[in-house]
Amino acid sequence: MYKEYTRPLEQQIDTDKNIFSVLEERVNRTPNDSLVEYKNEHGEWASFSATEFRDKVIAIAKGLIAQGIMPGDSVSIISHTCWQWTALDVAIMSIGALTVPVYETNSPAQVKMIFNDANVKMAFAEDDAQRDKIESIRSECSNLGDIYVIGLDAIDTMVEYGHAVSDAEFQEREHAVKGSDLATIVYTSGSTGTPKGIELTHSNFVFITYSGINSMPDIAMKPNRRLLLFLPLAHVFARYMQFFCFAGNVSLGLSGNLKTILADFKAFKPTFILAVPRIFEKIYNAASQKAGDGLKGRIFAGATQTARDWSHAQQSGEGIPVVLNLKRALYNKLVYSSIMDVFGGHVEYAVSGGAPLDSSIAHFFNGIGLPLLEGYGMTETCAPSSVNPTSGYKIGTIGLPLQGVTMGVDEEGELCIKSPAVCAGYHNNPDVTKQQIVNGWLHTGDLGSIDDEGFVSIVGRKKDLIITAGGKNVSPCEMEASIMTSPVVSQCVMIGDRKPFIAAIISLDLGETNAWLASKGAECVTSLEEASRNPIVRAEVERAVNKANELASRAESIRKFEIVPDEFTEENGLVTPSLKARRQAVVDHYRTLIDTVIYVPKNK
Repeated sequence: MYKEYTRPLEQQIDTDKNIFSVLEERVNRTPNDSLVEYKNEHGEWASFSATEFRDKVIAIAKGLIAQGIMPGDSVSIISHTCWQWTALDVAIMSIGALTVPVYETNSPAQVKMIFNDANVKMAFAEDDAQRDKIESIRSECSNLGDIYVIGLDAIDTMVEYGHAVSDAEFQEREHAVKGSDLATIVYTSGSTGTPKGIELTHSNFVFITYSGINSMPDIAMKPNRRLLLFLPLAHVFARYMQFFCFAGNVSLGLSGNLKTILADFKAFKPTFILAVPRIFEKIYNAASQKAGDGLKGRIFAGATQTARDWSHAQQSGEGIPVVLNLKRALYNKLVYSSIMDVFGGHVEYAVSGGAPLDSSIAHFFNGIGLPLLEGYGMTETCAPSSVNPTSGYKIGTIGLPLQGVTMGVDEEGELCIKSPAVCAGYHNNPDVTKQQIVNGWLHTGDLGSIDDEGFVSIVGRKKDLIITAGGKNVSPCEMEASIMTSPVVSQCVMIGDRKPFIAAIISLDLGETNAWLASKGAECVTSLEEASRNPIVRAEVERAVNKANELASRAESIRKFEIVPDEFTEENGLVTPSLKARRQAVVDHYRTLIDTVIYVPKNK
C-alpha cells in the first residue's frame, strides 16, 4: 500500500460467536429494555422487550426446524422494513441457515436469478403481490419449496409448527453455529454491473457490530438511545444497524413507509438517525420552500448563511467569533429549533452514507446542531468500514476506520480495506473473489486519500472516472452531489468519456419542482415534460450547474446539460434500490440524445 491507517481495537472481540449471541447478550444485560418498536395494525406504536423479542425469534426458529430447514439452507425474505423481517432474519441465521434478502422492488427475472444462484429452499413474502411474483417464476426454481406470506400470519404459522420442536433441539442447533459459518448471501444492487452475491459470515457481522459499538459509544451506549430505521432491510447497512442496536443500549424503531416518516419521527423521537443524503436534501429544501421569498425567506437565507459560517468556523479549529455565536443563538429560536423538531426534537446525531454528501448540506445541518457524520462501507465489508467520530469529526471526509479496521490507498489511488469484516467471497464467483480480494485487501473500486490523522476521503469512483478526448480525468461524484441539492433536481449523471467536453443528463422531481415553483409564486406544471421546458425551472438547474462548476477546473466543468422529461426508477433500471444512478444504464438509455443533441456531429 502507498499509505494505510489502522485504528486499533480497544478491547478484543470474540469473532467465533454467532449473530444470535448478540441478541442473547442484550437479554442477559437488559432483559426488560424496550428493544424493538413498531406500528401495529391500528397505526399505534407497540414494542417487544429484549426478552420477548428473543423468545419470538426462538419460536420462529423452532418452526423453521420443524419445516425441515437445515444448516446451510437458504431462506429468502421479500418485504419492506418491519419487525417480522428482523425476527425472521435472526431466526434463520440462529439455526445455521442463510438469509437471502430480496428487495421488494426486484423484478421476477431478478428474483429468479437470486433464488437459483443462492439455491433458495423457502421464501417469506410480504403480501399477495410479492407471493405472486415468486409464484410466477417457481417453475424455473427447482429447489424452491414453501412460500409464506407475512401479511397472512406467516409468523404465527411458524410458531405453531415450532411447538413440535423442543428447546433443547433449538439450543443444539444454535450452539453448533460458529463464527466462520456463512450467515447470509446479500446481492449487490448492481450500480456497476450484474448483481453479485456477497457471502458474509457470522464473524463478519459480530466483529463489525462490536467494533461499531466501541467506535461510537456516544451513539450506542448512553442510556435511552433510540434509532428509527426506515431504510430497506434488504440493504446490508440497515441489517447491520439491527445488530448494532442489540449490542448497544438502543431501542430499534422500524418503519417501512417513507410517506409517514415525518410523523414517525415525531412519535418515536429518535436520538440518532441513519439516512442517505437525499433525505437531508429533501428536508433542507422543504424548509427553504416553506420560508418562501418574503420576510420569512430573507430570515431563512440569513439563518442558512449563519449556520454554514458557524460550521466552517467550528471546523477550522480556530475558535468561533462571539458575534457569530450570538447570531446562531438568535436563529436557533427563529429557525433551527423548528427544523430539529422535524426529527422529533431529541436527535443528537445523524449518520449519512450510501452516496456522496454535499458539503453545503453537511455544513448547514452541523450549524443548526445536527452533525451529519458521514461514513463509508460496502456490502463486501458487512456495511460500515469508517465513520466520523461524534467529537472531532471532519466534514468532507468519511471519517476514521472503525476499530480493528485498516484502510489503505494503493499506488493507483484505489481505496482498499483489510479487516475481519471483509466478506468470505463472491458466491459462485471464485474468479471475481480472487480479483477483488488480494492478500486480504478488498479493492473497493473507489479512489481515496488518507490524511495524517487517519481521516479518509473519497475522491471518486475508479470505474466512474470520465476520461475526455483531451485526456483529462474527471471524477463526477462531488459535482453531481452538488447539483442534486437543487430542490428541483432528482438525479444528475455527468458524461463525457472520450468526448470533447463534459456534459450532464438531469432528471427532475415533479412534486418538489411544483413545491419550489409555488414558493416562488410561479404556476405549477402538470408533467415532467412541461417541467423540463419551463424557463424558470431551467434557470434553477443552470444555477445549480454553475455552482457545481465552481468546484472544478475549466476542463472538468459541465459545458452543456439536458433536462430529460423522465423519472429515473428501479423499474426502468436507471437507479439502484438505494437510489444511486446506474451510470452506464443512463448512458445507454439516452444514447441517441447524447450522440445527436449533446454532442452534435461536426457535419451538422
